[in-house]
Amino acid sequence: MSESVPVAVPRKGRPLEAVLERIANVGADDRLDRLADRVSNTLRYEKAVTKGNVDADDGPYERLAEYSDPADATNPEFTLLRDDRDGKPRRIVFDAATVDIGGVRLKLVGREEPFRALRTHEFALGFDSADLVLEEVVGIRSEGLGDIADVNDRIDPVDTDVRVVTGLGDTVYHTLMARPECLDPGAGPDREFLGGYEGPLCISPRYERLVTAVLGTDALADVEFVYPDADEEEEAAIAAAGVGVYLTVTGSTAREHGLVVGEPLFPSETVLMQNAAERDPAVERALAVLDADDATSEIHV
Repeated sequence: MSESVPVAVPRKGRPLEAVLERIANVGADDRLDRLADRVSNTLRYEKAVTKGNVDADDGPYERLAEYSDPADATNPEFTLLRDDRDGKPRRIVFDAATVDIGGVRLKLVGREEPFRALRTHEFALGFDSADLVLEEVVGIRSEGLGDIADVNDRIDPVDTDVRVVTGLGDTVYHTLMARPECLDPGAGPDREFLGGYEGPLCISPRYERLVTAVLGTDALADVEFVYPDADEEEEAAIAAAGVGVYLTVTGSTAREHGLVVGEPLFPSETVLMQNAAERDPAVERALAVLDADDATSEIHV
C-alpha cells in the first residue's frame, strides 16, 4: 500500500468522536469500529478523571503507557497535554492512529486546532468544527448567512485556501431565545424579530464574530452584545438580558429559565475540510473515501 495521507483531527470531544464514527462507517470494518470505541471510551474516562468525577488507580504516565502501543501502527496513540482548568492538570488526549480504508491509508493526527493546521499548509485534509470557520475567516456582510452551504462563498480566497467539503451530521444549533415579554404577541424569536429589536443580546464572547457573520450587520445595528459572567450559567445570563443566542441541543434548560426557544440560527457541526492548494493524487483518493454522502448533515458543498 502507498504512503499514508496525513489527516488533522481534533484531540478530544464530540468532534473527534464524529470523525471516528465517519471512519468506521466508510470503512465498514470491525477493526475500525473497535478503534472508534477504544479511543472514545478512553477519552471519556480521562475527561472524568480530569474533572475529578473519577479517581484513577494509576498516574497519568502509567495510564498513558497502558493505552499506547507504538510497536503496532494500527493501534491508537495518546499523549499528555496541560488542560486549561484550574491547576492546569495533565490530560490524556488522542495523538495518532493509522487506518486503511478502500485501499487508502490515512494517518489521523491529533491537533488542538486542525483548521489552523490546514491554514498553515501543514495538512491537506482535516476535520474541525464549522464554528471555527465562521469565527476566523468567513466574511462579515450586511446580510446574514442563510445557508451553511454558502460558507465557502463567504471565504476570501486571499485569506485562506481552506474550504469546507462536507459535514458529519453531529449537529447541535446556535439558537435564538428570549423571554416572552420581549416578544410581540404570537411571535417567536427569529431573524425577523431581531431585525426590529433594540437592546442587549447575550452571547458567549468567543462567538461574537460567528453571530455577526450569521445574522449580518443590518440585523445587529441596534443590538448591544453582552456576555455571561465567568461563573454564570449561559441560560441564566440570557434570561437576565432578555434575548440571547446559545448553543443548545434540546432547549430544556432554557425553558426552565423561562425562555422561549426560537430559530436555530446555525448548525454547529464537525466538517471535513481541504486545503485546495495542497492537491495531489493521494490526497484526492483520500478525499474521495472520506467525502461520503450523509443524509443527517445539512452541509454538502
